[in-house]
Amino acid sequence: TADAAIKRAALDANVNIDDALVVTVLRKAVKHLAEAKLEFARGGRDDLVAANEAEIRLLEKYLPRGIEGAQLEALVAAAIQETGAQSKKDLGRVIGALKRHPEAGRIDFGVASKLVQARLP
Repeated sequence: TADAAIKRAALDANVNIDDALVVTVLRKAVKHLAEAKLEFARGGRDDLVAANEAEIRLLEKYLPRGIEGAQLEALVAAAIQETGAQSKKDLGRVIGALKRHPEAGRIDFGVASKLVQARLP
């Protein structure tokens, strides 16, 4: 369950449960469910596809809207400037800076990574 996953994540990281932790755990759960849904679809398991879609919709009700578009591009540009990143070799530093951002729980790091790579030579 989501409750157990949140408690386990707090124990593993030795931190208190806060909004950022809950958002992170729920986003990981949604990502996992979406990946499983694709596998179920490939296997012709429409019943499990529907169950995963329902669970994804339920969890997404509790998640804040993600940062996207111009707002995400501005955060990426600021992180590149903050870290002094010069090339794609600096991708890890830029993503690390984004992960420390107060709104990190709303960032899709897959999209952010592509934006960073597009901006760096």
